[in-house]
Amino acid sequence: MKTTVEVPAVLFQRAKRLAKRMGRPMRALIEEGLRRVLEDEKPAAGYRLPDRSVGKPGAPNPLEAMDWATLRNEIYGGR
Repeated sequence: MKTTVEVPAVLFQRAKRLAKRMGRPMRALIEEGLRRVLEDEKPAAGYRLPDRSVGKPGAPNPLEAMDWATLRNEIYGGR
């Protein structure tokens, strides 16, 4: 695939000289650089929602027995 990328002139000239010293085309040098960056990339840690469960696992939900006013008071602490 062909694409156009803008890089600072100084960086381009350094890369061009290195490619010439190595006897490789610029394309190969750019490909290698991209591969290295992508290989070194660490996957972002996903967000884990904190456990805010109520009651004991497998037991009936204690909030289901409350009426709305009691439940609201439990949630907002009387605010």
